[in-house]
Amino acid sequence: MTTVDTVFSGSIPALYDRYLGPLLFEPYAQDLAKRLSALNAERVLETAAGTGIVTRALERSLSPRGSIVATDLNQPMLDHAAARVSSSRVSWQKADAQALPFSDGAFDAVVCQFGVMFFPDKQKAYREVRRVLKPGGHFIFNVWDRLEHNEFADLVTAAVADIFASDPPRFLARTPYGYHEQQAVITEVRSAGFTNFAVETLTRRSVAPSGRDASIGFCQGTPLRNEIEARGANRLAEATEAAAERISARFGNGTVDGMMQAHVFTAS
Repeated sequence: MTTVDTVFSGSIPALYDRYLGPLLFEPYAQDLAKRLSALNAERVLETAAGTGIVTRALERSLSPRGSIVATDLNQPMLDHAAARVSSSRVSWQKADAQALPFSDGAFDAVVCQFGVMFFPDKQKAYREVRRVLKPGGHFIFNVWDRLEHNEFADLVTAAVADIFASDPPRFLARTPYGYHEQQAVITEVRSAGFTNFAVETLTRRSVAPSGRDASIGFCQGTPLRNEIEARGANRLAEATEAAAERISARFGNGTVDGMMQAHVFTAS
């Protein structure tokens, strides 16, 4: 992972939320919220909260006594998230998941949606989760499966690689879709002190009004944009159009519907 992989600034947060929220994240957010609700957790920490897609789902599903502290390293993402949630049960705080500013045993549960892939030192982050959990507390998180099991992301990666053949942008393959080996994840989480594990692979459908909507989400609403613009300051529109054409060629010119797949881990 490079430093550019964690830069979510400018128009990226709004585009991320608008296009990738319904395309990728909302179905899995509902799954995490359902799992957490079953635990009856009252004090919940969310790391890598991003634009608050999971936060909103959690706020709707928690018990009346429940509260959420939503954190992220990127202030622009938190600002966008906070503007969309008006609830006294949710507080927002900029925080590094590798050095959480909370006391030992402060939370009943910690949840993280598609965020652990971005942590430079994952074992350190997992140890911090273990530290801030109460005895018997739960850590629930998900990661994307390999790129070829996520059709839109795979097509976008291939389309952009064709444009920049000598130096293809690899953000999607390297980071969000690059941490998919279940046993490797379990080994790292176990090394942080967790003893009980469950993992489930969930296949869902990724739906967008058009190939262009999906392409805008990936090319302009993620740090892939930073990679594209670094290779050609004026080539973002070209790359977006090429990815849109690749998706439409596979799925048609109207609504597009592709496979996506992720692993969901529960540790305690």
